[in-house]
Amino acid sequence: MRPPIIGKIRPGIKVLTKAARDKLEAVKIHDAGLARGDSFERIEGDITRATGIKTPLVPKNVPWFTCRASDFANPALAEDIVQRYGEDRNDGNGHRLWRFPVVFAFDDWLSNMPNQLVAWTKSGRQYFSEYGRDGRRYCKMYAPPVRDERANRAKRTWGGRTVILRQDNDIQDGLCDPQECPQYQGGHCNLSASFFFAIPHISGLGLIEMPTTSIYVLQKAHAAMQTVAMARGRLVGAKFWMSKQELEISRIDDTGKPVRQMQWLITLDAEIDIAALLDGSDRRPPALEMAEQAVSMLEGDREVRPDHGSVDDGTIEAPQTGTSESGVVQSAGSVPPSDTAGTEDLESEYLDLVKRLGLNSEDGARQLKAYAAATFGRGWSKREQDVRGFLAQLRTALTKPAAFREHVAAIAADVAT
Repeated sequence: MRPPIIGKIRPGIKVLTKAARDKLEAVKIHDAGLARGDSFERIEGDITRATGIKTPLVPKNVPWFTCRASDFANPALAEDIVQRYGEDRNDGNGHRLWRFPVVFAFDDWLSNMPNQLVAWTKSGRQYFSEYGRDGRRYCKMYAPPVRDERANRAKRTWGGRTVILRQDNDIQDGLCDPQECPQYQGGHCNLSASFFFAIPHISGLGLIEMPTTSIYVLQKAHAAMQTVAMARGRLVGAKFWMSKQELEISRIDDTGKPVRQMQWLITLDAEIDIAALLDGSDRRPPALEMAEQAVSMLEGDREVRPDHGSVDDGTIEAPQTGTSESGVVQSAGSVPPSDTAGTEDLESEYLDLVKRLGLNSEDGARQLKAYAAATFGRGWSKREQDVRGFLAQLRTALTKPAAFREHVAAIAADVAT
């Protein structure tokens, strides 16, 4: 159960459209609302009622965060955050919130950063995705209201509207597949995600929310959380710094061609000396010989010497005892491992985890290799700590394998571009 939300920090701002800028009354309402600290939703509603413009404001990505009193249950908290962590960089933008510390409340990254695909209508959510107990993502919707014949009205429901599986001509099996979904392909269903965190020295019985719709933000935040979890063993209690960085991203335009553009993205950083956690010795630990057997499949097929050392870069490989129909190397006599499996069981544990995650294919092996390199850095398979950290991620992913497969595929595709 997530603690209550006491406020919201927004990653950008909203500005007047050209039609609204041409109306003096809209400009006055906008400027007055900003001076009072009103939310953009309220300013937008006031302009619409006064001028009839349906969409007077549009989002704009900026290098700072928006922290307004109207977005907090206790308006004084917003002022406290800006005064404590904001700064004036003498660039003409004034005193802004550029960077601030956050602490997450859960060790599970999906609890700190829940996300779903949502299709909205004027009356609210039409379709939305949820993960099932099997880790697969399903398309859900609200059940039609049941009418009470005696009262001649809809029956009252206890505990909110009933959520059911979507099953129609477009989505017959209820599975959420964006590639086949007409709402997603039509641009009506999009990613909706939020960070939930606390800010040091900011009082309040609850967490602060920051929404985002960027898959790139999710990928980078997940990598940052997993790195810290690997170094510390957990996320709770670790202090991150949230800021924005202008990065080049790639996307597919309407013609199907890849285009690249600059965009301000939310980034997470932590004051952890990773180098101090690594063993600087050139001597390879004996345990690493067995550990690298778990990742031999990711490193490709190479000639193996009698002492299990590969001839190209010194990586220690496992003997290939068999190959499945999909081309994935299998280990004879592999047994289901436990979370506390010793070093000698790393190979069998890895193969078992990959199979349970649905990544025991040629494409899965390729994507896992790219994901591991992007997450832990070049040469990760030669570092025992990174190998064990990778296995720990695979164990955690068993709770939501479908989400993990999508995340791995997205990072592999991003690396390929």
